[in-house]
Amino acid sequence: QVELVESGGGLVQAGGSLRLSCVASGHILSTNAMGWFRQAPGKEREFVARIRWSDGSTAYAESVKGRAIISRDNAKTTMYLQMNSLKPEDTAVYYCARSSTFYRDIYAYIQPSRYDYWGQGTQVTVSS
Repeated sequence: QVELVESGGGLVQAGGSLRLSCVASGHILSTNAMGWFRQAPGKEREFVARIRWSDGSTAYAESVKGRAIISRDNAKTTMYLQMNSLKPEDTAVYYCARSSTFYRDIYAYIQPSRYDYWGQGTQVTVSS
């Protein structure tokens, strides 16, 4: 079992910044990658960013590229998402997720089905 707990969401004005955190506990040694997804009301859950646990390599959705930075701590128990220049369209519930499967194709981690554990989510609201 793996438990993921997100924090750091809140209300921010457009142009502002937020740093989301995801603390992982339990059987985390089998982690291959972790990712951030978001879901706005009435929309499907969409990929935001992912980080490969072994080497720290990252990938981002086009919608956040240049504005987001995904990272992890050296202990490999916490993942972060720094979001800058926030826009109203970034408003959503943000979820962290863990994948225990290695995929050579970096784009494989874009699909929510590639992840086996999910957090409860943290709300991010960006006002215009």
